[in-house]
Amino acid sequence: MILQDLNRVRQITVIAARHGFGELAERAGLWRILGRKEKVEVSPEAQRASTARRFRMLLNDLGPTFVKLGQVLSTRADLLPAEYIDELAMLQDHVEPISLEDVRAQIEGSLGASVESLFATIDPAPLAAASIAQVHRAMTLEGEEVVVKVQRPGIAERIDSDLGVLRSLARLLEAVVEETGVYTPTGIVDEFDRAIHEELDFINEATNIRAFLENHRERPYLKIPRVYSGLSSRTVLTMEFIRGVKLNPAELSEPERKAIAQNILDASFRQLFEDGLFHGDPHPGNLLLMEDHRLALLDFGVVGRLSRPMQETLVMLCLAVALKDSESMARILYRVGVPDARANLVGFRNDIEALLGQHLATTLGQVDTRSLLRDLLDLAVKYRIRIPKEYALLSRASVSTEGMLRSLYPEMNIIEVALPYAKELLAGRYDPMQLQGGLMRTLLRFQAMAQDLPTQLSQILLDMESGKFTVTVRADQFDKLNENLRSAAVIAFMGLCACGFIVGAFISFAPKPWMYGNVPVLGVVGIAVAAAFFGAAITWYIFGGRGLGKVRLSRFLKKPKRK
Repeated sequence: MILQDLNRVRQITVIAARHGFGELAERAGLWRILGRKEKVEVSPEAQRASTARRFRMLLNDLGPTFVKLGQVLSTRADLLPAEYIDELAMLQDHVEPISLEDVRAQIEGSLGASVESLFATIDPAPLAAASIAQVHRAMTLEGEEVVVKVQRPGIAERIDSDLGVLRSLARLLEAVVEETGVYTPTGIVDEFDRAIHEELDFINEATNIRAFLENHRERPYLKIPRVYSGLSSRTVLTMEFIRGVKLNPAELSEPERKAIAQNILDASFRQLFEDGLFHGDPHPGNLLLMEDHRLALLDFGVVGRLSRPMQETLVMLCLAVALKDSESMARILYRVGVPDARANLVGFRNDIEALLGQHLATTLGQVDTRSLLRDLLDLAVKYRIRIPKEYALLSRASVSTEGMLRSLYPEMNIIEVALPYAKELLAGRYDPMQLQGGLMRTLLRFQAMAQDLPTQLSQILLDMESGKFTVTVRADQFDKLNENLRSAAVIAFMGLCACGFIVGAFISFAPKPWMYGNVPVLGVVGIAVAAAFFGAAITWYIFGGRGLGKVRLSRFLKKPKRK
């Protein structure tokens, strides 16, 4: 690490200790890397707070990159328990707005022209200021009202610097964490790296907006802002200004609330089952109600994409939930995910059956989707099944959408409204007259498999006959045993060398007792060399993972017992 990174690590370590995570920093060897241990008192607020709240406070104090990391993690209910997701969802960017001069400089540097030649006016007061970008109202030379999203100067470099530190800390954690679940710390940092750089690239967001605009062109109840390509770049995004107010059910009549709820639900299912492109963060702040009662959708930095097979799997999963078919649910989730090891399908099915009995004891319209989805994701983590990020993002979006629907029109039976969409997709899947239908694709795959199977079986039999057939067995226990044996051999070798030096020193140098005062010089040299070997053996024993036990993250993630 360079000096600047070491200073950042020291700052992170001190703040982590202040929030009650000193033991984790100690186990990760951060104080050893920094050269000395500072005495840090845990803050009174952290002493009273839960672990999840302390984690949120820690990320908030570490700055914009870590706040963004928390916001990304809040969309991944498959990574953290529900208590952590709830806390991280409250993370907000609290930053000072940048000056209008910096905004103008960023626009001119990014678009390659003076502000006066691009815009008629720019409002000096920002509409919103976040850690990555700032938004201003403006007017084009043609007199059209727009909003200009401008990236903060230097934010990309700062995030890249923090990402380097994060990646180093993740490697240290992997060395001292006993269990990392189905996701490793470095894997989480790599995924965050991809997500944050997608958000930093406004061209990516502009592409998402255009795709949504095309998909919703024939849906008159929804408004998507238009992108001004000539006034946009990687760090500047200019969009159509939309007049509207935030959704407030208290100010709407019952027929209005019902109509808006139906429009939100229709748009959501169309995105999932027709478009395959859905909004990843549909909270009330990203929805505006226009004067003509149309809904305007904003902020397209986080979107999810579902392939046709993923859409079909989603429908089958919804039907399995509706029919309380735990066997089908277990197999679908197992097939959807990427098992980190061989999963116990029987235990998985039994746990799902108990879960369905708990959540579906009432009518389908009264199901708490939020709790059901979270418990299913917790089960997947328990059985070490990695859920693709698209499904995890869909879980977050579904929970947000359901919350809005229940606040607008609590009497709505979501399952009843969803069934026509599921039937429509299933009809298309098994329609033999459509080349896009799933039945046709299934027949083609079966034909290809039938053609390849004889050749593959013949190859296996020939390999067995000629003695070339090999089976590769992989087991974590064998790897650990091999590592332990290697460590034991090295320690034993060093110990024997040390003993040999001690005995050899006194035997070999006895005839020629080189003395310095009353001390035999060669004997002391032999003992010193032996001590060096002993020290190396002890160091290997301690820091090779045998002396200090690894810390269990599950202890930090456990929900504290209420007194």
